[in-house]
Amino acid sequence: MKIAFIGLGNMGGGMAANLVKAGHEVRAFDLAQPALAAARDAGCSTFDSAKEACEGVEAVVSMLPNGAIVKGLFENEVFGHAPAGAVLLDCSTIDVATAKSVIETATSQGYDMVDAPVSGGIAAANGGTLTFMVGGTDEAFARAEPILQAMGKAVIHAGDAGAGQTAKICNNMLLAITMIGTAEAMKMAEKLGLDPQKFYEISSQSSGYNWSLNAYTPLPGVGVESPADNGYAGGFATPLMVKDLRLAMEAAQTSDAAVPLGARAAALYEDFLGAGNEGLDFSAIIKTYD
Repeated sequence: MKIAFIGLGNMGGGMAANLVKAGHEVRAFDLAQPALAAARDAGCSTFDSAKEACEGVEAVVSMLPNGAIVKGLFENEVFGHAPAGAVLLDCSTIDVATAKSVIETATSQGYDMVDAPVSGGIAAANGGTLTFMVGGTDEAFARAEPILQAMGKAVIHAGDAGAGQTAKICNNMLLAITMIGTAEAMKMAEKLGLDPQKFYEISSQSSGYNWSLNAYTPLPGVGVESPADNGYAGGFATPLMVKDLRLAMEAAQTSDAAVPLGARAAALYEDFLGAGNEGLDFSAIIKTYD
């Protein structure tokens, strides 16, 4: 299949490369020249504009920083330039309202489109083991699913347009809450004189079991290997967690949802980011308990 891929950052670059490995012809575009060079090395054809990349394709995949950029891309450079009938997949994490609006416009112009944000981080993007949570019609999902399967281990149809974004922001709000709780418990156990590794061995096999502890242990030298063991480099950067929490707080307000723990987690991560930790993985919030 001939696929345009727009947005070749830390996540998009690996995703585009996996589409090439799966046998697709990938026409790539990004504003950054180093990203384009890496895409060429991975087997993509690169272009000087998104419009050019979209010429003659059967599908368009985007991986972009925010809703305004997504909206601008599709309205100005994809709609009317990608062939009529192409399937469109936005894998960015954006606000629900914008996702619904862009898909509504795409549908009115004859395109099938899904919102398909991801979970898994840079390593999963490179390894082709992402989880995709997908919003859109049954027909749009059926067309998008084989493309997403080339980049991930799980592709889940969450519901109608916007449902993918809803799932993503709720999931990451829960992740923030559990990471903070895990950090607090690990540091409290340590200050009470319990060996952190012993706490991990006990809690990871009892009622304290959770992903932040078991699969992403935030304390160096304890539990599984994680960004904590690499100076909190890589993984899921703190600014990205803050972005997702802001989206969650916006959605909670518009839906009149009570999220006291989510709001507290958002405030703690805002403070952590504001203290100059933009270069660290989100699990580094455990440093605030030293």
